Amino acid sequence: MDKKKGIEESALFVMDGVEATHDGMQYGTPKKFRKKKVEKIDVHELAREVRAGSRTQLSKAITLIESSNTSHKALAQDLLQELLPHTGNSVRIGITGVPGAGKSSFIEAFGTMLCEMGKKVAVLAIDPSSSLSGGSILGDKTRMEELVKKPNAFVRPSPSAGTLGGVHKKTRETMLVCEAAGYDVILIETVGVGQSETYVRGMVDFFLLLVLTGAGDELQGMKKGIMELADAIVVHKADGDNVRLAKKTVSEYKQILHFLQPATPGWMSTALPVSSWEKRGLDRVWDIVDEFKQTVVANNYWSIRRQNQTKEWFQSMITDHLIDTFYGDPTRKAQVQLLERQILDGQMTVTQGVDSLFRDDNILK
Repeated sequence: MDKKKGIEESALFVMDGVEATHDGMQYGTPKKFRKKKVEKIDVHELAREVRAGSRTQLSKAITLIESSNTSHKALAQDLLQELLPHTGNSVRIGITGVPGAGKSSFIEAFGTMLCEMGKKVAVLAIDPSSSLSGGSILGDKTRMEELVKKPNAFVRPSPSAGTLGGVHKKTRETMLVCEAAGYDVILIETVGVGQSETYVRGMVDFFLLLVLTGAGDELQGMKKGIMELADAIVVHKADGDNVRLAKKTVSEYKQILHFLQPATPGWMSTALPVSSWEKRGLDRVWDIVDEFKQTVVANNYWSIRRQNQTKEWFQSMITDHLIDTFYGDPTRKAQVQLLERQILDGQMTVTQGVDSLFRDDNILK
């Protein structure tokens, strides 16, 4: 028997492989890291395309406004200055409510109805940011599938980014850009009712509060402060077996509203049942908004409110600038850190630390 042949027939035999000059991995010339070229932004062209109705360029403009980049901030203000003469022609509606009230469902149904009426609708939806990572899910576009398909609708989710009041700190400026783009109705969805959700009242014309039935003690659980700011209350999810209870809740809210100071001079706030699922009551909401505008424009409070809101915006921006300037000073940072250690060591009280910080020019010496 041929010895070599016997080895080849054995299960332990390993056939010679194909000779290669490498180990199978693709090795090439290492690529050099190249810094991404910074895109130059033509503010005049961007403003022109925003006014022409380009949703892509509108998104780009909002991204520029929300950017924390120093150079972007200057360009954003130039853009706003150019668009400012074309703003102020929309109806600004703030929408808030308890978590689970169906704000996104209502906005999609209401916005879709307005689009079908021929209105251009912009939705500025604010998602809560994580206090740990700072990130947001930004899921409103996926929850408003029908509305985002409308050519005359624009949905922009933004993170709250730690800003109190349930809105983004740039929501006001974003709203102005949407107005310049020709949107008739601006819907601002807040994070949800809380201690500081009333901030949105200071930037809208009409404030809508969504509530639920069957949640248990809904009237006692609702903060009086938020009810006093509402121009209308929508008892949502008034469908199926909940219709009877919704009507009863509407009646109770109407009685309460009679005893509260009107949110807007010359306007009596009201409550109504709405079902976004069955598309009932949505047209009545728009009728109320239209009636509200006619009433408030007639008594001149429409323009007065917007002027007051601009003044409040200016004052809040001063506060923000002072805070940024204070903490942006390295010397002040060192002073604060030293005082924090002294306070934690029990060498002084918190009040004494604050007084010392603003009294001494250089506490480190």
